[in-house]
Amino acid sequence: MKKLLLALVLLLTMVNAFAQNVSVTGVVQSAQDKLALPAASVVLLQTGSNPLAVVTDAEGRFRFERVTPGQYMLEVNYIGFTKISRPLQVQNQSVDLGVVALNEENTALKEVQVVGRAQLGEQKGDTSQFNAKAFKTAPDASAEELVTKMPGVVVQDGKIQAQGEDVQQVMIDGKRFTGNDVNTAMRNISADMVENVQIFDAQSDRAAFSGFDDGNRLKTINFTTKKIAREGYTGKVSAGYGTDERYLVGASVNYFNNNQRITLTGLTNNINLFDFSIGETPGGGMRGRRGWGGGSPNGIISTNSFAVNYNDTWGKKIEVSGNYNFTDREVVNNQYRFRDYVNSDTTYVENSVNNSAELSHRLNFRLQYNINENNRLLVTPRISIEQNEDITNRVANTFADAQPLTNSINTNLAQRDNINFSNNILFSHRFGDSGRILTADVNTSYGSTDGDTYQAENTDNLLDPSENVVRDQYINLNRNNLAWSGNLDYSQRLGEKSRLQLEYNIGNQLNDSDRRAYNRLSEDGDYSGEPIAFLSNKFESNYLSQSVGPSYQYRDDKTRLQLNARYQYATLESDSEYPRVYSFKRNFQNVLPSAEYEYKISKTSNLNINYRTNTNVPSVEDLQDVLDISNPLQPRIGNPQLDQDYQNRINLRFRNFNPENNHVFFVGVFGTVTQNYIANSVYTNSAPSSFTDGYELQPGARLSRPVNMDGYWNVRSFFNYGQPLHFLSSNFNVNGSIGYTRIPGMIDEQVNYANNTNFRAGLNLSSNISEKVDFNMSTNSSYNIIENTLRTNQNNNYFSQNTNLRLNWIIWKGIVYRTELNHQYNPGLSSGVDESYALWNMSLGKKIFKNQQGEISLSVNDLLNQNVSVQRNVFSDYVEDVQSSVLQRFFMLTFSYNIRKFVGGEAPSMEEPQRGNWGGRRN
Repeated sequence: MKKLLLALVLLLTMVNAFAQNVSVTGVVQSAQDKLALPAASVVLLQTGSNPLAVVTDAEGRFRFERVTPGQYMLEVNYIGFTKISRPLQVQNQSVDLGVVALNEENTALKEVQVVGRAQLGEQKGDTSQFNAKAFKTAPDASAEELVTKMPGVVVQDGKIQAQGEDVQQVMIDGKRFTGNDVNTAMRNISADMVENVQIFDAQSDRAAFSGFDDGNRLKTINFTTKKIAREGYTGKVSAGYGTDERYLVGASVNYFNNNQRITLTGLTNNINLFDFSIGETPGGGMRGRRGWGGGSPNGIISTNSFAVNYNDTWGKKIEVSGNYNFTDREVVNNQYRFRDYVNSDTTYVENSVNNSAELSHRLNFRLQYNINENNRLLVTPRISIEQNEDITNRVANTFADAQPLTNSINTNLAQRDNINFSNNILFSHRFGDSGRILTADVNTSYGSTDGDTYQAENTDNLLDPSENVVRDQYINLNRNNLAWSGNLDYSQRLGEKSRLQLEYNIGNQLNDSDRRAYNRLSEDGDYSGEPIAFLSNKFESNYLSQSVGPSYQYRDDKTRLQLNARYQYATLESDSEYPRVYSFKRNFQNVLPSAEYEYKISKTSNLNINYRTNTNVPSVEDLQDVLDISNPLQPRIGNPQLDQDYQNRINLRFRNFNPENNHVFFVGVFGTVTQNYIANSVYTNSAPSSFTDGYELQPGARLSRPVNMDGYWNVRSFFNYGQPLHFLSSNFNVNGSIGYTRIPGMIDEQVNYANNTNFRAGLNLSSNISEKVDFNMSTNSSYNIIENTLRTNQNNNYFSQNTNLRLNWIIWKGIVYRTELNHQYNPGLSSGVDESYALWNMSLGKKIFKNQQGEISLSVNDLLNQNVSVQRNVFSDYVEDVQSSVLQRFFMLTFSYNIRKFVGGEAPSMEEPQRGNWGGRRN
């Protein structure tokens, strides 16, 4: 290893000796308000040579390396701004152009009438940029409603997806909206503030600093706002009361002062709202997606919350952002669960009532210090403090050929306190114009869990009553984890178009878990005495890994190629101190290759192929050798002999964006193959005594234990095609996907593969007629084929379809009608589960006050009183259907007031539409 490192250092030193040092740098900004313009196109043209092209980063910076001295023409282009071209003389020293300011296009020539179609946008490398003027929305629509009209953006399983992947990050004018709730971020931007929308795969901070891709990507949407919207404030305040004592009080206020942005939100309600935003509709019923991550939440939920989001620039060199969120939430959820097991005629039926409460504080902060042109520092601390209380009452039964085996009634009360802290410090140094870059980062994290659980069980063995069980126990859990890692990257320019990097990584994860269970000594006594041995465990794990390897990158005006290879050496130690003393130590050696190829086929299309490998260490829950009988018919135990897994991932993406006819096409293929996959080994009759230490399984009960297995596959393809339908003045999208998943598992020490093939197709039609009529119609169908290798007679095919209609209609003089109809069809589910339902919400409102900023509305949620939540889950040893309680019909009277004030004037009223269209005429 030392010889390898020495050879690489010598190689880099030799390359540096003859490397040329000429570069061209600058920053692209708006001339009006000095805001950075990310993803602007910057081109250097020279007669007789291929053009050099780059795209600005999130701070508007661009850099050309290894520029040959000579006379050039510099061109800078950005949608909504006037293109500039100017000559540039490059001699034998680097050129810093400073700020390149672009003027906004003048669109106020009222005496000129333009008839035609608004340009949808363009494709810039892997960035799809859309012109917001090409999409019509209702005057009070949010940016979320705007983007879901755009080609390639769909709502799948309650989450917003772009180009087949979940959107994970939102930016405003190139500045991150700190926090992980993507939907809330988009709902706090009004559609009429947006100039254009960019969709791209953002690299990690480390990759952006070093110039080498580490394979970590975030599907990102960046909203570039209009000039008028960059100074002022917007917001919304709502209060409502309804039948069944349903209530809502919420407020959201956004303050904008160019680089400074502050968002304050507050909410109290019992109608399943998790957040409040300016995109909220009267009564909270018309938004469709409610929970964290987008999906409709199960149960009846009461939430009190407060949040603040802050973005600013301190001086010329420091950029900061952060958010604080306080949540006090209670959930009541009734569930019915039916499981059909693979290797037998055994079924499991469960009815449960769950009451949970959460009190949490979360703080995220980000500080980027651009020390000078050659040095950058990034610090990102995060902290969360949570208190949770969860009470579950469960009645469960097992059956064999419809004959009852067991009946179990148990209650669990769990109280837990959690503290988590993490911090990342990233520093990057550029050695002047030598082409050398040094990047270093340090990650630290600490987590602590302190929990108390009370379990009461009464299980009747219907085959042998002498085996009936009555149990009353107390469990104390103390768990701590500490992790740190460090990375050091050194890169060197090799020539005009290539670069070499050497990377070293070291990381350590320490976990300490102490779980002690006690019996109640008497009816009036406490929980004391000696811990129950087979339910108690004190366990520690220590995972240390190191990796080193080179990376090579080649880039020209059409092609980008990157090759990486890392050698990884890791050790995993597992130690138990109670009830048995033992230790395991395993060593792992892996080569982790990766590669990425991107080719710009034309100005409108490009191809990207990405291959990555990585390893994952088992969690402490999987490693800890202790029996968990919180559900006595579904006990579980860990496995301290687990190895790390090894993943191979490949992604292929093709994008085509034709600005002449506004047709958009995207296709992607995503695949994962995992060796040493952490699968479930299930025992249905009896388990080895070394696992249960004398604990007897009830008839029909199943003990699960994690094991390493090969053979996990997950392959998925996705396509989207979009175009305007001029005769309907609407936008049309069609999307589809084909997926295949193979999950390995073991049942009574026999190998079983659960194969799930999925076909999906969807259609979407969204209006572009008028701001007074805004509708969206969509339907998504899915057909699943489930096959198991152990018992083919239990193979199962099922179909599901979701159809949605959403309409906002300004009928006359501020009278607004809104409706959303959602129909779910699920034939072939288990008996006792509702196969289909229709959820119909609507409201009728009247706009009041100046510019119609106020509204009084009457709304109804679930008019037909059919709302249910049904979900099918596929695992290696069973298929289950779960139906949960949800919020059903109620009526609510709501008052809302829109706060809209900008330096350039108030926002347009509902009677004064200002937007253009896509496919129709624009005057």
